[in-house]
Amino acid sequence: MRVLVTGAAGWLGRHLCPMLKAHGHEPVGLDLADGPHVDVRASVCDRSRIHDLFARHTFDAVIHAGALHKPDIARFPARAFVDVNITGTLNLLEEAAAIPGCRFILSSTTSLMISHAIREEQSDQAVWLDESAGPLEPRNIYGVTKLAAEGLCRRHHLEFGLKAIVLRTARFFPEEDDTLKALSGENLKVLEYLYRRASVADMARAHILAMERAYEVGFGLYIVSAPTPFTPANLSALKQDAAGVIRRVFPEVDARFATRNWKLPRSIGRVYDGSRISRELGFEYQTSFARLLDALPDLDPESIGHDPGFKSPSASWTGWEA
Repeated sequence: MRVLVTGAAGWLGRHLCPMLKAHGHEPVGLDLADGPHVDVRASVCDRSRIHDLFARHTFDAVIHAGALHKPDIARFPARAFVDVNITGTLNLLEEAAAIPGCRFILSSTTSLMISHAIREEQSDQAVWLDESAGPLEPRNIYGVTKLAAEGLCRRHHLEFGLKAIVLRTARFFPEEDDTLKALSGENLKVLEYLYRRASVADMARAHILAMERAYEVGFGLYIVSAPTPFTPANLSALKQDAAGVIRRVFPEVDARFATRNWKLPRSIGRVYDGSRISRELGFEYQTSFARLLDALPDLDPESIGHDPGFKSPSASWTGWEA
C-alpha cells in the first residue's frame, strides 16, 4: 500500500517509515521539519498543500502521527494545538474520505484519559484505564485537541464510511520525564513498562497492523501499552505499596535491580490495559517489563527506549502559523 505518514521526522515516524518498507508498503513521509524519511516538507494545517499532495498520489492509507504534544505546551499557544491537532486532522480526513478504500490511522494518546483528579492521584487506589474508561476530561490543551481529533475520525467513519482506527498510545518518548525526578531515566522507563509504556518498535508495529486490519474493523479504538502483570484486584495495594506488589509478581526484581542501583516505586497511581488490541487484532507485544527484567544487567538505552538527548522536531519550529 502507498501510505502517507505524517510526523515522519518524529520519534515514531523515524521507526515507522522503514518498518513500513520492510513490510512491503510504500511510505510517503510528510513533516514540517526535515529528516531522513521526510519526502514532503509541509504542514498538515496547509489545506491547499494537503489537497495537492493527495491529488498527486492515490494513497491507500494515512497514518497520522504528526501532532503537537504535551511538551509543546511550553513552546506554542493553545491555538496552535487547535490548528495542528484538530484542523490538520480534518484536512487529512477530508482528503482520505474522498478516496475509495482508503484507511486512516490516528496516533492518539492515553494522556487525554487523565483528568485533573487522576493526575493528582486523589483516589485511595490506583485507577484502571481501558477503552471503556470515562467520562473523559482531558486536563490540558493537548488532550482536549486529541480527543476532538478522535471524534473527527469517528464522524468520518459514520458519515462517509472511512475505515478508521484510533490508537491511544501510552508513553514511548525517549527523553527524560519532565516532571518525575525521583528515579533515573532508565530506571523510570523500565518500571513504566509495568503500567504505562510501550516500546517505539511495538508502537510502529501496532500502527501497521491497525492499517492492515482497518478495512475489516471499520472503526476501532485501542490502547497500546505493554502487557501489565497487574489486575483490578491489585489497585488498592498498588497505591499503598507498589513495591510489595511488584516483588510478589517478580520475586527476583530486587536482585536484578541491584545490578543497576535501581529502585522500586512506593506507589503507582494508574494502570493502562493494552490487551484489547491483542484480543481483537491479534497484536503481540515484543517488549515487556518481564523481558527487560530478564535481560538485566545487560540492557542498553536503546532496548529500554531511553535517549535523553532526543529533540522533538517541533522544538525547531520558528512559528506555529506555518
